[in-house]
Amino acid sequence: MRINQEAFLAARKGKKALGDKAKGVGAGRGPGVGRVNGHHQENGMENMTLFEVVKAGKSATQAVVDDWIEAYKHDRDVALLDLINFFIQCSGCRGAVSGEMFRNMQNSEIIRKMTEEFDEDSGDYPLTLSGPQWKKFRISFSDFIAVLVRQCQYSIIYDEYMMDTIISLLTGLSDSQVRAFRHTSTLAAMKLMTALVNVALNLSINMDNTQRQYEAERNKAVAKRANDRLELLLQKRKELQENQDEIENMMNAIFKGVFVHRYRDAIAEIRAICIEEIGVWMKLYSDAFLNDSYLKYVGWTMHDKQGEVRLKCLTALQGLFYSRELGARLELFTSRFKDRIVSMTLDKEYDVAVQAIKLLTLVLQSSDEVLTAEDCESVYHLVYSAHRPIAVSAGEFLFKKLFSHQGPEEEGLPRRGRQSLNGSLIKTTVFFFLESELHEHGAYLVDSLWDCGSDLLKDWETMISLLLDEPMPGEEALTDRQETALVEIMLCAIRQACECHPPVGRATGKRVLTAKEKKTQLDDRTRITEMFAVALPLLLAKYCVDIDKVTNLLQIPKYFDLDIYTTGRLEKHLDALLRQIWEVQDKHTDTEVLEACSTTYHSLCNEEFTIFNRVDIARSQLLDELVDKFDRLLEDFLQEGEEPDEDDAYQVLSTLKKISAFHNAHDLSKWDLFTSNYRLLNTGLQNGDMPEQIVIHAMQCTHYIILWHLAKVSDGTSLKAFTILCDLLLIFSHQIMSSGREQLEPLVYTPDSSLQAELLNFILDQVFIDQDDDSSTDGQQDDEASKIEALHKRRNLLAAYCKLIVYNVVEMNTGADIFKQYMRYYNDYGDIIKDTMSKTRQIDKVQCAKTLVLSLQMLFNDMLSELGFNVDRSSSAFCGIKELARRFSLTFGLDQMKTREAIAMLHKDGIEFAFKEPSPQGEGGPPLNVAFLDILSEFSSKLIRQDKRTVHMYLERFMTFQMALQREDCWLPLISYRNSLQVGGDDDTMSIISGISSRGSTVRSKKSKPAAASKRKLPEGEQWTLFCSSTDAVWMNREQNVQTPVMMHSPHLTSTVLRDPKKMRPEDSYAAAYAMPTEHHVKYQTLSHSTQVTWMLTQRQQAEARQQQERVSMHYAKMRNHIRRGSGLMEDDEEPIVEDVMMSSEDRLEDINEGMDFDTMDIDLPASKNRRERTELKPDYFDPSSIMDDSVLNVSMF
Repeated sequence: MRINQEAFLAARKGKKALGDKAKGVGAGRGPGVGRVNGHHQENGMENMTLFEVVKAGKSATQAVVDDWIEAYKHDRDVALLDLINFFIQCSGCRGAVSGEMFRNMQNSEIIRKMTEEFDEDSGDYPLTLSGPQWKKFRISFSDFIAVLVRQCQYSIIYDEYMMDTIISLLTGLSDSQVRAFRHTSTLAAMKLMTALVNVALNLSINMDNTQRQYEAERNKAVAKRANDRLELLLQKRKELQENQDEIENMMNAIFKGVFVHRYRDAIAEIRAICIEEIGVWMKLYSDAFLNDSYLKYVGWTMHDKQGEVRLKCLTALQGLFYSRELGARLELFTSRFKDRIVSMTLDKEYDVAVQAIKLLTLVLQSSDEVLTAEDCESVYHLVYSAHRPIAVSAGEFLFKKLFSHQGPEEEGLPRRGRQSLNGSLIKTTVFFFLESELHEHGAYLVDSLWDCGSDLLKDWETMISLLLDEPMPGEEALTDRQETALVEIMLCAIRQACECHPPVGRATGKRVLTAKEKKTQLDDRTRITEMFAVALPLLLAKYCVDIDKVTNLLQIPKYFDLDIYTTGRLEKHLDALLRQIWEVQDKHTDTEVLEACSTTYHSLCNEEFTIFNRVDIARSQLLDELVDKFDRLLEDFLQEGEEPDEDDAYQVLSTLKKISAFHNAHDLSKWDLFTSNYRLLNTGLQNGDMPEQIVIHAMQCTHYIILWHLAKVSDGTSLKAFTILCDLLLIFSHQIMSSGREQLEPLVYTPDSSLQAELLNFILDQVFIDQDDDSSTDGQQDDEASKIEALHKRRNLLAAYCKLIVYNVVEMNTGADIFKQYMRYYNDYGDIIKDTMSKTRQIDKVQCAKTLVLSLQMLFNDMLSELGFNVDRSSSAFCGIKELARRFSLTFGLDQMKTREAIAMLHKDGIEFAFKEPSPQGEGGPPLNVAFLDILSEFSSKLIRQDKRTVHMYLERFMTFQMALQREDCWLPLISYRNSLQVGGDDDTMSIISGISSRGSTVRSKKSKPAAASKRKLPEGEQWTLFCSSTDAVWMNREQNVQTPVMMHSPHLTSTVLRDPKKMRPEDSYAAAYAMPTEHHVKYQTLSHSTQVTWMLTQRQQAEARQQQERVSMHYAKMRNHIRRGSGLMEDDEEPIVEDVMMSSEDRLEDINEGMDFDTMDIDLPASKNRRERTELKPDYFDPSSIMDDSVLNVSMF
């Protein structure tokens, strides 16, 4: 419901007097107390508007509101004008409502006038600006409205003037087509509504209290009844009821005038504000708002396309379900929207999915009957999600559902042990783990339950009891499969307690433990050691032959605190553990079990602990037995003239497996296993009848022997090792499959990112170093010889690594660290680096160009870190980078068509880098990396004419209107780069004609025609016609086409894409690529040689034509600036949610076109095109999408 405009206007003109409820409003401080010309004055802050005070946050909100109330009591029109301008300024509008406008203009006229005052080219306004100050402003803005209503709730809000004016203003602003007005006024209106809800709630409580007092007084005996008190209570109740009715009218006006329209606004932030506040209303004043008439808006909005809005719906509902009393009143809503909430647990936005699960947990707490078994199962499986917040929320839901209900028969059970309550809960966990059929994800299940059920998962005493103790009479024993699952869960719980971080795949980065967490970790580790030092030998003895159980049990000792074996006098249990490990390795030949035994010995053999000698003796005895047994078996196995039987082969294989498993974690060099393995492999090579498994494990054992020897080798061999490693990577790269050798694909090895980084770091540390320039010593010849030898070695290292880049063994972008050294180490490695650049360009021109610009960016960042943010473009560092860019530019050669796409991508990456970081000087300053554009301009000459226009338009997408007007020295890189992209620049003025002329001259030279033909010039008029008709006019139209939000793909033209430029006739290339009229083409081919006078006239005509083209470009730039200025205020109407919010841009563009006045040629700027019209626009011959990503293409130029 809108506020009546006539009543509102009359109220503003002062025709409506204050009501009875506003008695005493005029009393207070005299004029100017606390205010100066309507502006706030406190603590020296004179002549500051309400907006400036709230923005600064230097004054308490209470004091600001009190001053405004005093001013309102003195002159309510002036105070209201101050408040209206506060809302206008909070919207980012620089205009102000004058007293005359306030008295004589309608609300809609004021809003229209303020819309015209927006003179910024961007869409930023206080609520959307980033930074701590503006985040505090949003809070201060909301607090100001809440405090204002709270302070005025007893008198001023009932005067039928202030609230009517504010509500009418905010309602009008919320319907504005300007996003800033709509967003700010919606937030203000919703906060105003929340404040009124609090007032209504207080009135309701006061009415209830008054009614009870009245009933109590009336029920007294007649003799004791006070009639005057009854009349007073009746009068008070009547006043409260009237106030309640007025507040309800205000809330109704805001709800119907703002909320009903804005909850489906086109902007997600505005929709989120509405849903967030309605949740507050329903929670604060449930009697009035917690009904289906209001809940339906939350239910409908749960289907919103934006995750931000869906998230607000769920958090609003959580606030209701937290209260059991309110949750009971949501049965109808829950039954209607339960399926939607359940489906949101799989939302693509992780935050939304987490809150959906938490909401279902609250629903589960309020009633067990709401969620069906299918609903619960859809949440259960999320405990195995890789996203930890989702898994933890699902774990909490699972814990509430399965473990939180205790029957009366369970109250008397013991706290620990097999018969305890935890015993049954642990069994339930095992059953759930097995039923989920995701047995390999035991660590995920434990991590999901850890936050809510860590006490249960840390009850290792009960777990041990379930595994070792016999079941009680009538108790069902665990099956073998259940015992295996319990052992796995127990191991995962031990790991989680000792490592205190999620399992692999769920880690969210390293987190520093608090002091309390560290203490808990140490306590848990102590408990684990004390408990399992005794129980683990018993468990190994019981499950000695079970591979899965033994493998998991043998991983427990690595989490022990080994000091406890000594301090707790548990040496006998250590001996028992070592005996059980010996038994396990003796009975098993499975690789996993043997490696687990080896790992356990490695964990126990720590020289820092006193138990080392005891464990080392046991390990040595075990290895002595294994090596002696292997030697005996090998002698019998390799006896001449006898064929080994299967039993002998099995014995050799099993012993070799055990030795290999132990050699992986332990240095067995003193047993000289290499000789035995060499004999075994050599015999198999000669006879060819060696079993395959024996050969594999013998090679594996030999591999470990070599690795242990390499670990002892000094660092002096690192250079040779690097060269060998590079050769091996090259041999076993994808090149090995060439020439029809696809069967060798299993041998292909691709180095991972960590290995590539280590190789690169080695090169940077060992190759790019400064030599000691000391040639004055007596042994000058020896010193020079050693330097040459060292340089030769470094060149070999660099060549080995560059081969990996050339043959695509490592990523090409790793070459950026090499290419950036081109100038500094040109004398030493210039030929290698240059050849590498040449080879990489042959492989992939685009990726090579991106690597080159990346190397320049690295040098630029290094310069900033050394010299600071203020870049001196005359410094040696900057000049060095610019010179390197010039050298890089020369390597692209003269054929611009071959390197067209690569150069375009290079400019794209350079522009994005230049505007990537904001200005360190704050708003209005140049971007941090803007000086990089000066370096990038070295590559502008490599762009052809069409691509310069495209790159220039791409640059303008990053520029604001103010940037184009700047002329300070700090903006010179941007100015020079833009000039280098101008098509009429000195370097490319005749790019089209010169390109055609050069091609034509080449063809003619092949046919032995006179060379003078290549020097012909066009006549004056025809030369301008050539530029104007075939280039400028066409590109003007194309520039308009590029402004469409959706960029069309270029057609595949035979003349420019499918055919080789070298094979094209000059006339084909000319006509197809640039759409030249036929008569111009013919004249161009038949022109005679120009005289010197004709040439001078031609040059004068070119100058005049260039001036006229610049005037056209200036008018076009002005036109685009006007259009871009509108982009910050108006929004496209592609997918409107509220029809009355968006305004068509057609009228605005027609108004702009009317003001355009071009001198000699007219540019017909069409009105804003809808989607159907945009698809019919003529595409560019060069596809700008090749250098513009989707995020840029989807942004309209309007």
